[in-house]
Amino acid sequence: MRVLLTGSAGFIGRHLHRALDERGWHVTTCDLKAAHRGDALDLFRTDRTRYDLAIHCAAIVGGRASIDGSPLGVGTNLALDAWFMRWLTATKTRRAVYYSSSAAYPVALQGEDSGHRLHEDDIDLNRPGRPDATYGLAKLTGEQLAQYAEAEGCRVHVLRPMSGYGTDQSLDYPFPSFIDRARRRANPFEIWGSGRQVRDWIHVDDLVGATLAAVDQDVPGPVNLGTGRATTFNQLAEMVCSEAGYRPQLKHRLDAPDGVQYRVADPTRLLSIYQPRVSLEEGIRRALKDGS
Repeated sequence: MRVLLTGSAGFIGRHLHRALDERGWHVTTCDLKAAHRGDALDLFRTDRTRYDLAIHCAAIVGGRASIDGSPLGVGTNLALDAWFMRWLTATKTRRAVYYSSSAAYPVALQGEDSGHRLHEDDIDLNRPGRPDATYGLAKLTGEQLAQYAEAEGCRVHVLRPMSGYGTDQSLDYPFPSFIDRARRRANPFEIWGSGRQVRDWIHVDDLVGATLAAVDQDVPGPVNLGTGRATTFNQLAEMVCSEAGYRPQLKHRLDAPDGVQYRVADPTRLLSIYQPRVSLEEGIRRALKDGS
């Protein structure tokens, strides 16, 4: 299997690269910086190599501060994903994985205490609701463009990750930031927003496992990558601190960006092809242990 993996230097990309290597697949990598294994945009514009599978992880993101604070920079993903879809059709690559995002879902469904589990059918590509910021807009547009790539003969597996996390994730994201504070035994323990905002945490090992399951079983998607478990930021902080063995005061930064208030997946479609293996408790234990 000859595979192109974009975003190979990123969080999901690094883990996927290891998994693909373990399968013995021949992997060509690229990223968003020319100094690191070639620039993805340049490749899409000029390269005409045909691969058996292309996995598109490359994206400009960087946590909530970047999504809310750099909308034009994040919006560059519109061009990146459009060139990727054009490249698929130009090279006649027959299969691809497109990482969309839970940010593509309408924000109207993600209000505080909504309790609504996001189902794949909550996005109507012909009449979509307003997504979450320019990042969600880019991912929603990418899904729309994927339809045209499919019409040209490329099977596109569309995946919508919820809140992915792991031990080697950037501190731009909440989970590793919480782990870092617990390691330092920070007191007070800072949380952006009220702490009542809810997320669906899925370990990177399960993101990779679900991705490969979708490829192996030829599942086109869209498929939510999430567990369906609703956890508030306050609850996550308490779990992390309890595992670390201390009880700090929680300090809420109401001036900081906190995103939508309730984002949890309906995992029914995922569970038909893959069963997540790493619980949130186990993920917290691993993260604290790896940093000890």
